[in-house]
Amino acid sequence: MAKLDTSTIEAALADLPGWTLAEDGLSIARSYKFRDFNAAFGFMGRVALMAEKMDHHPEWFNVYNKVDVTLTTHSDGGVTQKDIDLARFIEAIKS
Repeated sequence: MAKLDTSTIEAALADLPGWTLAEDGLSIARSYKFRDFNAAFGFMGRVALMAEKMDHHPEWFNVYNKVDVTLTTHSDGGVTQKDIDLARFIEAIKS
């Protein structure tokens, strides 16, 4: 998959509120806060199932009710359409 240019990434992020492009332009990220650990873990489980299906896995960090998600395509050296697609899925299921 081809690495996306900055303008394409920024255009996609316009429809993904809360997602930001890293300063180095190699990843996109967003933090989520849930009512409790159970809700955060449930969210992670739903994302994990889709990520496995897509064969595209997030970098993430969880503490109690907070989940930080970073998406990049290491094999292509930056943000690809896979990252945008997974971010859109995450946004669709976040609540």
